[in-house]
Amino acid sequence: MSKKVTPYKESELGKKEQVKQMFDNISGNYDGLNRVISFGTDVKWRKRIVAFLKDKSPNSILDIATGTGDLAIAMTQTGAEKIVGLDLSPGMLEVGKTKVNNKKLQDTIEMVVGDSENLPFEDNSFDAVTVAFGVRNFENLEKGLEEIYRVLKPEGHFLVLETSVPTKTPFKQGYKIYTKHIMPTIGKLFSKDRSAYTYLSESASVFPHGEAFNNILKKIGFIGVENKPQTMGVASIYVASK
Repeated sequence: MSKKVTPYKESELGKKEQVKQMFDNISGNYDGLNRVISFGTDVKWRKRIVAFLKDKSPNSILDIATGTGDLAIAMTQTGAEKIVGLDLSPGMLEVGKTKVNNKKLQDTIEMVVGDSENLPFEDNSFDAVTVAFGVRNFENLEKGLEEIYRVLKPEGHFLVLETSVPTKTPFKQGYKIYTKHIMPTIGKLFSKDRSAYTYLSESASVFPHGEAFNNILKKIGFIGVENKPQTMGVASIYVASK
């Protein structure tokens, strides 16, 4: 990270504790706001992750920063027998558990409270690991990625969906205006936590996206690293293996 961004600038808590607090605060309206802020394109991006993994036929998947479980639920279409959704925020997980139960998927999906930088799993436990809009919230990015590498099976697949910054005009300028002014305003209108959506846009702007993130993945030991820009570069899907 070129700059450390936290949700609550006046707080003395560490980033990890602040992120947990923030997501607990916004868990009730997170799904609806996500659809509005991304114009529904986040659903399409998740479908592409599912399509990639379906072709690999994983038996076990770990979804880190699972939030309310959207990606974990979508990944049941891969045919995986076991999907674990892990998140720091109990508030987000409670929303996710309700969705899982309503879809009668509790035999396939387990939602657990956990820390991405200290995963409660044995080495080489999962055929695939995914993170959607979560790596930029890691307090220590490399430590979190090292933990993911540890629990991923040899030849297993790691997929990251994360925001990025468009490089081409006029998308670059439009994205900057949208994330700096419009997105936080929408968040403040519909969320009781006025800092949350300012943080989400700020953290996206400083995240080492594209080739910079590819290089970090390679440094950790991942192979076959590539990134696939989505929707004019406002997000990227990163694919790697162990």
